[in-house]
Order: sequence, then structure tokens, then C-alpha cells
Amino acid sequence: MQLPEARGRVSAALIDVLGGRAGKLPAFARFDSDDDLHLTLFVCYELAYRGWDGVDDRWEWDPGMLRLRAAAEKRFLEFLHALAGPPETGVDPATVPQRLTEIVAADDGPAMSGYLRGRATHEQFREFVMHRSVYHLREADPHTWAIPRLAGRAKAALVEIQTDEYGGGHEPRMHQELFKQTMRWFGLDTTYGAYVDSVGAPTLAVNNLMSLFGLHRARRGAVLGHLAAYEMTSSLPNRAYANGLRRLGGDAEATAFYDEHVEADAVHEQIAAHDLCGSFARAEPGLAGDVLFGARCALAVDSWWATSVLDTWKGRPHSPAA
Repeated sequence: MQLPEARGRVSAALIDVLGGRAGKLPAFARFDSDDDLHLTLFVCYELAYRGWDGVDDRWEWDPGMLRLRAAAEKRFLEFLHALAGPPETGVDPATVPQRLTEIVAADDGPAMSGYLRGRATHEQFREFVMHRSVYHLREADPHTWAIPRLAGRAKAALVEIQTDEYGGGHEPRMHQELFKQTMRWFGLDTTYGAYVDSVGAPTLAVNNLMSLFGLHRARRGAVLGHLAAYEMTSSLPNRAYANGLRRLGGDAEATAFYDEHVEADAVHEQIAAHDLCGSFARAEPGLAGDVLFGARCALAVDSWWATSVLDTWKGRPHSPAA
């Protein structure tokens, strides 16, 4: 993946250093905008995934890089606390599955799935797929970081969920690969990270949230709550996405990614709430509040993203299907 275009002073300095055009990382992380903040975080985090073309892998653990990443994470966490509230303390572990259900039920984010099912144009659905590609081309990877940090039933439950995400070991059935079929139907570039330069801060924030939780052992409770929120809110929206794509002429290959999630996530919902998060909370009761925090953040940041996309579409005249 090529280094992206900078979006502010901090991301510019970071990208210049990684690209060999400068020798020092910025001493102070004074971000110009949300775009500057989230591109900086995304660039830092990608060093722990597949990396950037031409960038030495040793940058992943460079002390200066980690200091910059920590400063950016501090800003992001302040935003999350303001958006979703801080982690609760004293949460009864036995209540975690029910509390997750209540958090999901109370979510009043914008109806992106309804819009795509019944109203979106070919161009708008294509843009939606472009945004989601930043995550779906590495789907499951951020949550997989949690596996070695768990034990017992919670670990087994996470492996069960992730095994389905990775197609049971069959490459064509991996969700990352199924999403490429949808992208090809729209004529999109399936290269990993191809659209990082084309999306705004909310899209990058959706991805950065998973990395923020997944890459830190201390936030293992939050990443499980995040995954649970995704699994518990996935089945019905994906049915809507599939039907919306069929409305636009999408064939079985184009809709396979969404159809797969309708069935798989209906099963994953119960595993995530009870076997994964419920078992984890009982095993580590001090982190029960972090599980709920992770779920709240997942829904709140996704709502921010969906609102930004829908608001853009509302201000743009509908164009004929391409």
C-alpha cells in the first residue's frame, strides 16, 4: 500500500519521515483537523498490519513513532469519552449480555441500511462499498489481536467467530475475499487500501477504533464489546444491503458477501453476547465496564460515519445508475 497524501501538519511530517524525505518525527502532536488526526493514526496503525510500500518494518516499534501514536490515541480517546461516555465501573459481570442487548436496542443511528435497500443509486451504493473497503479488505484482523490475550470459553468463542470470518480456512470463502466480488461488480479497485486517500476522517475513525482497541492488551475488554456490537447489529442490515444491491441488478456473486453475513451473524450474535463477552466478564470482572464501553463506541463512531455519508448524499443530486 502506497503512503497516502497528507491532510495536515502532523500527518505530513509523519509521511515525510516514513517516505525518507525528512529525518525527524514531529515533537508535538498539534493536529490541524480530524482528518489530520485520523490519517496520522491510520498510518501509524498500518505499520502493525501489512505495512506501507517502501517503509522499513522497523518503524512499527520505533520509540518516536510510538510516542506520536500515543499522543494521537489520547486525543481520540478524549473524543470517544465525549461521544460515548467513559467506561463504567462496578458493572455486574452477570448483566453484561443483557446490557449489550440494551445498548444495541437503544442505538438510534441513521438508517444507512434502509437507504441502501430502497433509495440508493448505483453511484451511491458504489461509494458505500468504496468506504467500507478500507475495513472489509482486512475484515476480522483487528479483532483477531485479542485471541492470544484470552483464555477458556471466551477464547474458544472468539476463535469460533473468527474461523467463520476467515472462511473456515478456505480462501474463496474468507469474508475479505467475498467483499472483493462486490467491489469487482462495481468496477472498483480491489487492491488493499486503494481508497484510503478517497475517504474522510469518519471512515478512518471507524477503522482506527478497532485498531485502538485491538492493538492494546489493556483494552481487550473493549475490543470484545466492539466485536459483539458489530455481530449483534449485522444480520438485518446485511439483508437490506443484499436486497438493495439486487434492486440495482447485483448478481449472486455481487451479493454473496452480504448474504453470508445474514446467516453467519445471526449465529454469531448469541455467541458474541454470551459465550464471548459474558464469559470474559465473569473471568475478568474488573473489565466488564470496558466491554460495554467498546460496544457503545462501535455504534457511536459508526453513527458518525453513516451520518457524514448520508449528509453528503442529501446535498448531492441523484445521478442515473452507471
